Amino acid sequence: MQTVRQIAEQIVTREGGFVDDPDDPGGATKFGVTIHTMRRLQLDLTQDGNVDVSDVRRLSRSQAVEIFIRHYFSKPRLHLLPNILQPSVFDMYVNSGVQAVKIMQYLLREMGYHVVVDGVVGPQTAQACSAATEPDPVALRDAYGVARRNYYFRIAERRPASRKYARSRSGAKGGWIRRAEEFLSPTYHLSDAEFQRRVSEWG
Repeated sequence: MQTVRQIAEQIVTREGGFVDDPDDPGGATKFGVTIHTMRRLQLDLTQDGNVDVSDVRRLSRSQAVEIFIRHYFSKPRLHLLPNILQPSVFDMYVNSGVQAVKIMQYLLREMGYHVVVDGVVGPQTAQACSAATEPDPVALRDAYGVARRNYYFRIAERRPASRKYARSRSGAKGGWIRRAEEFLSPTYHLSDAEFQRRVSEWG
């Protein structure tokens, strides 16, 4: 079983280095840590009294790992979730915040569990997740992965500027879709033909 730190290290690798994409609502980002997050945490790494792009550029890999463990795993109490769910939910929490938990809660409600969709991992959500992993933990992980992938597709459908994150310039699966499928059993990966049908109306 992976440790939380190992998962966080993989997330940092997945996120990559410094980017400042005008189509990304997160703004300047390095290792997946956005300028908005750094301002919220008051990470003035240049010590000039202002958290700006220069501070994002200065962020180290180890600092990003610590931010993720503390603010995207420990504080949201993802440790209360079954171990098999933690890597995907943690990865998506970095990528989408509380939506990562809400997607799980919507899924649990569809399965008949009485949970409040509030984006908070409390005893109710934790107990429902634990119950839903029996007798096949992988089934719940895969159901979550499919729901996560569908969430990315919905964003891309609503916001054309975000489609480049779901579909690459070559027309293949984009980073969002590949990322969701990293946590899915191969059986549930979209084939190239299935993916093309899914995005055919995007133009």
